[in-house]
Amino acid sequence: METDSNLNINLVILALVIIPLVIAFAIAYIARVRRQKMRQERDSALAEANTLREKYGLVIDVEAEAKAILDDAASQKRKVDELEKSVESTRDVIIQRAKDQADSLLDKARVEAERIAGNALEAKEKADSYKSAIRAMRNQIEGYSDDYIIPNHSVLDDLAEEFGHKEAGEQLKEARANIKMLIKEQQAATCDYAEANRRTTAILFVLDAFNGKVDTVLSKVKHDNYGKLEQEIKDSYALVNRHGEAFRNARIQGAYLNSRLEELRWAVSVQELKLKEREEQKVIREQIREEEKARREMEKAIKEAEKEEKLLAKALKTAREQLDAANDDQKAEYEAKLAELQGKLSEAESRGQRAISMAEQTRRGHVYVISNIGSFGEHVYKIGMTRRLEPLDRVKELGDASVPFNFDVHAMIFSEDAPSLEKQLHRQFHQDSVNKVNPRKEFFGVSLPVIRQAVEQLGVADIHWTMKAEAAEYRESLAVAREQETVVA
Repeated sequence: METDSNLNINLVILALVIIPLVIAFAIAYIARVRRQKMRQERDSALAEANTLREKYGLVIDVEAEAKAILDDAASQKRKVDELEKSVESTRDVIIQRAKDQADSLLDKARVEAERIAGNALEAKEKADSYKSAIRAMRNQIEGYSDDYIIPNHSVLDDLAEEFGHKEAGEQLKEARANIKMLIKEQQAATCDYAEANRRTTAILFVLDAFNGKVDTVLSKVKHDNYGKLEQEIKDSYALVNRHGEAFRNARIQGAYLNSRLEELRWAVSVQELKLKEREEQKVIREQIREEEKARREMEKAIKEAEKEEKLLAKALKTAREQLDAANDDQKAEYEAKLAELQGKLSEAESRGQRAISMAEQTRRGHVYVISNIGSFGEHVYKIGMTRRLEPLDRVKELGDASVPFNFDVHAMIFSEDAPSLEKQLHRQFHQDSVNKVNPRKEFFGVSLPVIRQAVEQLGVADIHWTMKAEAAEYRESLAVAREQETVVA
């Protein structure tokens, strides 16, 4: 329908422009033909007069005759020129009038098109509004599915690494100040009432309804529900605007919706940063506990080494005295005993020196690579660090009560700077972290050869790797389960 209407308008415009142009060019052509014909008649009359004078010797005042003819021709030329000017003027008037009529029709067509497009735009906006309202009602009835899950920590992606919850708190205050400014400047909501009291009442109605819903949403901010809360606010916006149509289209402005969504973002940021800092403090406390265990372990090792050295030194003294007093048959026995005691003393001194060295150099330790197929499945590895004098004690602790099966050790890497080595590996496998929300859990979904290659590329070589996990308890449990199924069958 709309296409046919536009086509008819274009045809009318084309006719109004072309027809006057055709008429104007036709008039100009007729004038040009008449002028050429008069010029030909003048030339013919002059030629005929000359012929008569030469042929009959008539005394004819050719010059006077010619002059009369020329005057007549000039007169006719002036008339033709005036006619041409008149034609050109008429043509210009006709063309201008056609242009004016065409512009007028184009303006009318443009206004009509805008009216049609405006109606279509209004219809589309209403359709979008109804669609949003329907989705909002469905969400409120059926609940918010996992489609709206957005990790809370994603709101921190654009923040600097050192950005803390105090700075986020300041941003939250600014967002709330902007909300108050929009309300004060009457930019938060609007309606189509002309009468002031009704307009104010309608605007306050939708504002109170929307703000009440948003405040309820903000009170539910937790560490894992940002996406659902964001959608709840958008749904509240759709429903309040839908109900506001009964009050001369009373509605919340888009800018105000965005300001409240910004408030939610900063509220979640504060919550997430607090959680992040608590996790960091937890890691620090764990490190302190680990360091304390390592310190006590080293102190105990030093004391035990010192005690053992004293006992061995005393035993050596006794052995030497016995050797000096022994006869030839007994000397061989006491010499062997003395050598054995000297070896044990050397080992005790070495253990004591190692414990002292570990205590003095606080960054020395072991980075371990372990797995637990029965608990976490294939190709999941924990990369951690311990400063224990006996690093396997730490691995045993991890498998004591928190998981059903013991961990398998694939590599135990000694490093002069164990924290840096651990951090480098964690950074390299950050994208493979199993827990995307809390990567400090130190579990990574990556193959063991890739981990080994990364360690070797960091310049750590001569490490013994156990590439296949024994997972003895897990495999035995599977075997028992199969036997039980066979018996039941």
